[in-house]
Amino acid sequence: MERESNKEANQYVWEGAIPLQIHLHQSEVTTLPSPPPALILAPRIGYLPLLVPQVKPFFSSALPPGVDTVWFDYKGLPLKWYIPTGVLFDLLCAEPERPWNLTVHFRGYPSNILTPCENEDSVKWSYINSLKEAAYIFHGNCKNVMNMSQADQVELWQSVMNAGNMEAYLRVSSKLKFGMFGDPFSLSLNSSSSKSRERAERDATGTITSGRIPVRLYVWSIQEDFDNLEDAPSFDSWDKISYINRPAEIDGEGKCFSLGDAIKILLPEIFGDEPSASDDTSKAEVEDNSKLNPEEPSNVEGTTVISESKDAESCNLSKPAEIKLLRIQGIEPKLEIPFTWLANNLMNPDHFLHICVYVKVPEQTAT
Repeated sequence: MERESNKEANQYVWEGAIPLQIHLHQSEVTTLPSPPPALILAPRIGYLPLLVPQVKPFFSSALPPGVDTVWFDYKGLPLKWYIPTGVLFDLLCAEPERPWNLTVHFRGYPSNILTPCENEDSVKWSYINSLKEAAYIFHGNCKNVMNMSQADQVELWQSVMNAGNMEAYLRVSSKLKFGMFGDPFSLSLNSSSSKSRERAERDATGTITSGRIPVRLYVWSIQEDFDNLEDAPSFDSWDKISYINRPAEIDGEGKCFSLGDAIKILLPEIFGDEPSASDDTSKAEVEDNSKLNPEEPSNVEGTTVISESKDAESCNLSKPAEIKLLRIQGIEPKLEIPFTWLANNLMNPDHFLHICVYVKVPEQTAT
């Protein structure tokens, strides 16, 4: 039953899609009348550059001469191409907009804002780099990813790029040995039967579970208050978003480790707790000769391992900071939900749990 539930949740993530209405920027229109917008269903787990082969035929006859350097914007904000499409939507649209109106550009790449994306390979290696980081967090090394055969690497990427063959993805990713996540409290609840006890004992050995969860947070600290999502402020600069790559280490104390617990320890700068002194991950080096995107938040170096605070109370976040919106895979989960359930069921194919958070902070914060 548990496996079936996990598969159903994984299928939900895999099949999630966002309807897009994509307009060609007026400065690049060379025909009258202007071409109509392209209507495309974009996979949540995918990346915007992978849509270019579908988008370009709609506008190719209207483009000015020149070399294509494709990028997208939302309300004038250039979109980071290495962030999954679903994460961009959750972060930028407090009140979900369907279809999501984007603008595509084939000229004038904003290299002062976006890192280069030359072709599909740029997206592929960005994804592989994320897998390496997740593997290091989970295993303490990247060997399983580095040692993938060429055939497995191609099949894995094709399954992500096409977002249509979850079985192929699961078949290849299982070789990377990213087990299930668990905490002592959850394992104790599942140990009532002999089979469950046997599974819990295997879990306790660390062979199929890990207490270190790869997390990426996209945090917008705002001072404006709002009660309805349609009244949420919008932003026009990535400088207002904090990217936080901080693996959550579960150190259970006989109670459920909730989403509220995780947010409190993952955001000590906002909610007051200090990070654990353990910082072994920050000394790690991803076994790769070069970083594809220096500004992309997907390098193992510099991440921080966080342990659960000894005096943290589940879901009782410090005041005056207040979470106004929290989304994972388009869902706004309650803070009481077990964090390991989210990690086991709502991760992206890069094995990271991507969390978008709007936090209301006081006008004057401690320095």
